[in-house]
Amino acid sequence: MTSQWQTALAGSQMLFVAFGALVLMPLITGLDPNVALFTAGIGTLLFQWVTKRQVPIFLASSFAFIAPILYGVQTWGIPATMSGLMAAGVVYMLMAGFVKVRGSEFIHRILPPVVVGPVIMVIGLGLAPVAVNMAIGKTGDGSAVLMEQSTAMIISLSALVVTLLMSTMAKGIFKLVPIFAGVVVGYILAIMFGQVDFSPITNAKWFGIPNFVAPEFSWQAILFMLPVAIAPAVEHVGDILAIGNVTKKDYLKKPGLHRTLFGDGVATAAAACFGGPPNTTYSEVTGAVMLTRNFNPVVMTWAAVFAIALAFVGKFGAVLQTIPPAVMGGIMMLLFGTIASVGLNTLIRHQVDLSKARNLCIVSVVLIFGIGGMAFGVGSFSLQGVSLCGLVAIALNLLLPRN
Repeated sequence: MTSQWQTALAGSQMLFVAFGALVLMPLITGLDPNVALFTAGIGTLLFQWVTKRQVPIFLASSFAFIAPILYGVQTWGIPATMSGLMAAGVVYMLMAGFVKVRGSEFIHRILPPVVVGPVIMVIGLGLAPVAVNMAIGKTGDGSAVLMEQSTAMIISLSALVVTLLMSTMAKGIFKLVPIFAGVVVGYILAIMFGQVDFSPITNAKWFGIPNFVAPEFSWQAILFMLPVAIAPAVEHVGDILAIGNVTKKDYLKKPGLHRTLFGDGVATAAAACFGGPPNTTYSEVTGAVMLTRNFNPVVMTWAAVFAIALAFVGKFGAVLQTIPPAVMGGIMMLLFGTIASVGLNTLIRHQVDLSKARNLCIVSVVLIFGIGGMAFGVGSFSLQGVSLCGLVAIALNLLLPRN
């Protein structure tokens, strides 16, 4: 019995490590954080079912989808956007099928580092204006002022500095929760400056069903979201290799990349059914597994159960909703820059030679299309951002001569 309690406690610790990033993503995109907690738990359990509970990994909100979700919610609304995210989950499942038939080399051939690197960079750099606008007290699009700029800067930069210090100087488990620490400090400062409205907490019930949103079919949202699945799918391979290095097991062979990728797809599609953000494997939790040396996948089962239980605490969700945008803006300046750095590191780690005209052309066009806001439209359908960049990168890689 004692070991069961120890395993449960370890599971709560894993959820604590994932918590900051898990709830930040829905707060940025306008989705319900309680729904995100629920879908992270359900997604992790589904992933464990598909992979026969062999991989000690936790799935939660994917930051790769922030820009597409922001655009989708503004353009078509949350229900239609969810149909697009469900389709992205289906893309994972189709990729899993190809991997099973053709082997994992299939993904590396269609999506080499020269394609994936600049697309990931666009995800981060394209969101830079959103982070800065929120950090200076405006809405993400800069259309309205929510807080006096000087006050917002004190709050956002304090949250940023705490996050930076925790990332670089903290020891042990504290090094794995920099986002959580930054949000807490920023939130306390916002309360001191009188910038937090507590009425949502007062009005919320202690327990209640999260605000689930059913998807509504929209072919425009579906076509827009399909290419977005490219970068997270490749990132998934890296995460599975990382947890394999920690536990000294080859998960690409057992349970197999096709199973882990299919599990990720099922988790993402299931999340969209409830109105939650797409799921992805969390590298923060992999770091916690490495630190604690607890390789038991049952720990992640407990983390998922705690996430589901927490989703039904109405007061908890209300507290998250009262976090001022300036606090999130401070964290996002580091977070989005980190995403861009991952893309840059992909190019460096795989020694992509930018002195070669072919590679230079692919990276250059993708970056300018993405950051410049290039869009192609036919009638009411528009393709832009990460979706457009993903398709352009793949097309250039396939069409440009290799010699």
